[in-house]
Order: sequence, then C-alpha cells, then structure tokens
Amino acid sequence: MFDARKVKDQCVEWIRRFFEENGPGCNAVLGISGGKDSSIAAALCVEALGRDRVIGVLMPQGEQHDIDMAHLLVDHLGIKHYVVNVKDAVDAVLNSLPEELQLTSQSIQNLPPRIRMSTLYAISQSCNGRVVNTCNLSEDWVGYSTRYGDSVGDFSPMSNLTVTEIKEIGRLLGVPAVLVDKTPIDGLCGKSDEENLGFTYAELDVYIRTGVIEDENKKALIDKKHKANLFKLELMPSFKPEI
Repeated sequence: MFDARKVKDQCVEWIRRFFEENGPGCNAVLGISGGKDSSIAAALCVEALGRDRVIGVLMPQGEQHDIDMAHLLVDHLGIKHYVVNVKDAVDAVLNSLPEELQLTSQSIQNLPPRIRMSTLYAISQSCNGRVVNTCNLSEDWVGYSTRYGDSVGDFSPMSNLTVTEIKEIGRLLGVPAVLVDKTPIDGLCGKSDEENLGFTYAELDVYIRTGVIEDENKKALIDKKHKANLFKLELMPSFKPEI
C-alpha cells in the first residue's frame, strides 16, 4: 500500500538535503506548464524550501490555451514567476535552417521543449538557481519526454514516483484539484498523453508496480516503448581507452 504522506515527507527532506549539499541558499527554478507534474513539483519545493526560494517560469509558445492554469498555480503557491514567450526563439531557429533540410514533424515538435530548457537554465544561472526536473516514473518508463528538453534538470524529486502516486501527493500538498486531475496533454501535438501512448496511466502504473496487465497488446506496446527509450535514462556512452 502506497503511503503518500510518508513518501511526501521523505521527498521534502530529500529536496532539503540536495540543496544543503549542492547549493545552500540557492533557489529552485522550474517551468510551470499548468499541468500536474510541474504543479506538484513546485508545491514539493515550496514545502521543502519556502515560497521565497521557488521561482516559476511560464513559457508559452505564442498563445497557450490553458495558460490560466499556470497562473493559477503560481498565484496559489505565492511564488515569484517570470513569463517568457518562446515563439520568436522557436521561429528564429526554424527560419534559419537550410531550405533543403526537411525537418520531421517530431523534430519540429521537440524544438520548443529544448528551447524552454535553455531558457530555464539561463534564468536559473542568473537567479542563483537549481533547475527542477518535473518528470515522473510513468512517463520516463515509456520515454514520454523530450531528450535535452523536459527530461533534464539538476535534481528530480518525482522520477521514481508514478502518476498515480504523485497525484496522491499533490492532494496532500493542497494543490488545486483542477490541476491535479487535469487531463495531461503533451503540449506538442495537441493530443492527450493517453491518446498518444495507447494506454492509460492507471494501466501503466499498475504494470510498473506489479507486473500485471490484462491486455496483452498493451503489455507488448509498453514493453516495446520501455526498451526503445531506455537510452534516455542512461548516461551518454563514452569511449574508455585502454591506457
């Protein structure tokens, strides 16, 4: 049985220790999308460090239909925040590429999150910060993140917790229900996470924790995605000469 309060308290203490060892007095800096992951990560950091040491960065690309959810979160937590529209930066890169280079749709979709992460680090380095990775175990398990985009950071409080588990923690932290239970959308192609994945997070989370899943086709799909995306969770391979 998952003990949300116990794990929440452990996570808060882990964040405090991370900062004591890797940046006493530094701030936690994270992108705020208006979804559950960034909302709950921000709430964990506020409990661990206090609201004065948490900085949110809202990074719409042009018009973001649910930007009000991001504003709801920073207002609820009372944290300092910046709004940086990344549209011009994304367009500048796309417009600077050689005409003969035919970008794939995936390349185009993954460019904004990579620019957002560069933006986060620019702000973090200017604000005595440490960048918060907001990924969770469920997404990491099937590679549902952008490499060198939302998949990175300086510390990761939730990467060993499933979606089901972090939602329980979010409720304990008092994160507004509209954020905790908001249908997750990838922010890239406009579809929900579960539409893109082909299975629900509830099914995935049970499979991760117990190895049980009734639908063999979904099991095969999860296993295929997990195997194909393991490289995202590993350190970059490096050549070691025999000297």
